Amino acid sequence: MTRPFNRRRFLGASAALPFAAAAARSAFAAAPAAASGGVPAIGYIDTPANVTLLNINEYPSGPTPAAVAIMTQMATNGNRYYMAEVAKFNKELATYHELKPEYVTMYAGSSEVLQFTTMAFTSPTKSLVVADPTFESPWRVAEQVGAKVHKVPLKSDYSYDMKAMVAADPNAGLFYICNPNNPTGTTVKKSDIEWLLANKPAGSVVLVDEAYIHFSDAESVMDLVAKDKDLVISRTFSKIYSMGGLRFGYAAARPDLMKKLHYYGVNILSTTAIQCARVQLNDKQLIPLRKQAMADTRNRTFEWLAKQGYDFSPSQTNHFLLNVKKPGAPVINALAHHSVMIGRTWPAMPNWPRVTVGSPSEMQSFQSAFLEVMKMPDGKMNALAHPYPHLAGEHTC
Repeated sequence: MTRPFNRRRFLGASAALPFAAAAARSAFAAAPAAASGGVPAIGYIDTPANVTLLNINEYPSGPTPAAVAIMTQMATNGNRYYMAEVAKFNKELATYHELKPEYVTMYAGSSEVLQFTTMAFTSPTKSLVVADPTFESPWRVAEQVGAKVHKVPLKSDYSYDMKAMVAADPNAGLFYICNPNNPTGTTVKKSDIEWLLANKPAGSVVLVDEAYIHFSDAESVMDLVAKDKDLVISRTFSKIYSMGGLRFGYAAARPDLMKKLHYYGVNILSTTAIQCARVQLNDKQLIPLRKQAMADTRNRTFEWLAKQGYDFSPSQTNHFLLNVKKPGAPVINALAHHSVMIGRTWPAMPNWPRVTVGSPSEMQSFQSAFLEVMKMPDGKMNALAHPYPHLAGEHTC
């Protein structure tokens, strides 16, 4: 299924895309508070700040200046619960999606949504069906509850094989769709998801993870929630909204399905994160500006890789798979020795590590390091251990 996205295909698809330098600088700029010297620039704990972090699909800069300002105000009043803000913003989110409030529940990121949905709809007698490769969180949870996991390979064009997924098990309890897919960054057609909903086993549920949808041209299926389909949608502010460490996300589903998620708990959220999310949700320029800046930087990276003769998945998001033409783990380790950390590989594609798209300057660092690493003899590369073993494999975003 490893059909390459080569130089000819890429240049034909992207020749008309301009590089909006000013927009990129604005979209990737740090908020004033972080740039003033009052807040130190840090990487992970025990990792030098000069290491380029392209490993867990983080957005390369923080929340907007307006969001940072409201969070500062909230932090100085951190002794207050502000519980009314939780219900208030839950209603605002529902209105944003043209849903009733009982169709939306807020969580700390999307991890709980994926975990609770899997726990609610899989069991030793109800299996999980996923694409392969995709984000593994649901299948890890399914295995923990004793459910069988059916991994259906992606098609040669990186699309989901919906017919094969439906045929995988007539007793399936849950189908997981990541749109756009992590790690390939490729999109799933709304018509394919509609077909899945119409043809899946009776009583089963479809979980659609839209964590990366804002970067892409993929069509959301949020309107199908309002139509009371057997559907749970997971959304997060961890990606384009730069709130990975602040933890804010939500689930959308009809009330009877939502009630099954609630069985596993709904905790009160940080009001600091809620206010940050509110400010950014209402910023009408944030998504188009960041989407364009990310596309420009990603496509320039693709053009460079194509010229170097390397294949990659035709991603529409802030990450892609890169065919390094050899086992990916030693390449990952070697890049870390050049102060560039990239993501992991998947068993289905062991020669294709995932690379997060950073800022233009970060991608320049990646390009320079990648050229040096790929010149290394295999023996020398294979002998390298990861310089930050406490981080290697720790994060599985």
